[in-house]
Amino acid sequence: MREAINAALKESMKARDADRTGTLRMMGAAIKDKDIEARGLGKGTATEDELKQLLAKMIKQRQESASIYEDNARPELAAKERAEIAVIQEFLPQQMSEADVAAAIDAAIAETGAASIKDMGRVMAALKGKYAGVMDFGAANGAVKAKLAG
Repeated sequence: MREAINAALKESMKARDADRTGTLRMMGAAIKDKDIEARGLGKGTATEDELKQLLAKMIKQRQESASIYEDNARPELAAKERAEIAVIQEFLPQQMSEADVAAAIDAAIAETGAASIKDMGRVMAALKGKYAGVMDFGAANGAVKAKLAG
């Protein structure tokens, strides 16, 4: 993933695409910060799964910012955030559909033997272990809660 981001950064610099270059540089800086954090914990560099989680977190932050900008009548800033989301998503695997998420939740509940809302942590841990970077865990959290409660 690091190589793909660096290659895309070089291409965008050659094409003089300032917005894309800025987003790719920001992604590279976040990855370097994550690597430094991992080295501080004695792990070497961050794993691919950790990088996927980092990029997913960056997307979520931009989605929240875009909605705030739209609520405050700043469509140009919301559009900039959405453009950054599009660039970041290029480096993440395709997100799961709602049907796939529901099937994965059912499988995780069966696998962990979850029977009540108290078992939600185990179900979420199983999902995060298998579907890091391809599942929206915020939406999955609500779906898991609904299935275990009802």
